[in-house]
Amino acid sequence: MGILELSLIGIGLAMDAFAVSICKGLNMRKINYVHGLITAMFFGVFQAVMPLVGFFLGRQFSTYITTVDHWITFILLAFIGGKMIYEALSENEECETCSAGLDIKELLLMAIATSIDALAVGVTFAFLDVSIFSSVLIIGVITFVISFIGVIIGNIFGSKYKEKAEVFGGVILILIGLKILLEALFF
Repeated sequence: MGILELSLIGIGLAMDAFAVSICKGLNMRKINYVHGLITAMFFGVFQAVMPLVGFFLGRQFSTYITTVDHWITFILLAFIGGKMIYEALSENEECETCSAGLDIKELLLMAIATSIDALAVGVTFAFLDVSIFSSVLIIGVITFVISFIGVIIGNIFGSKYKEKAEVFGGVILILIGLKILLEALFF
């Protein structure tokens, strides 16, 4: 898997964190860059750690399922992407649960919640030819940057882009899963 695919996966995974970051920005009367950086750090670190955990869990079982690993990868990415699209289009207001201040417990819970998908992606990495440490670095940095931008956008523009970002992220994950499946079946 190349840097382009890893970057697209990173962007796709970061969309949940982006949506929550927009909510954090929405709840700030005036932009607080320190709070924005701390928020981005939480999301970036968790989006990097969870695929690493998933990778090592997946490695434990890789010898048993190598003949169907491309199907597992496709199913997981399609499920995660579909779930992101469904959640974006459903009547669900996440911003009501976000406070304007910097609550570390709240940030921790939101970072864990938005990075569960990354754990599943890490499992798929166990079946693919990826350098796990560079992969998690790419995912973490992309999430950090996108989350920081999300706080700023949320403060400036409001919730206008939250739904579109989640749909975009879901579509990216589904397409990457489809690409991996087709490559395994036909090439």
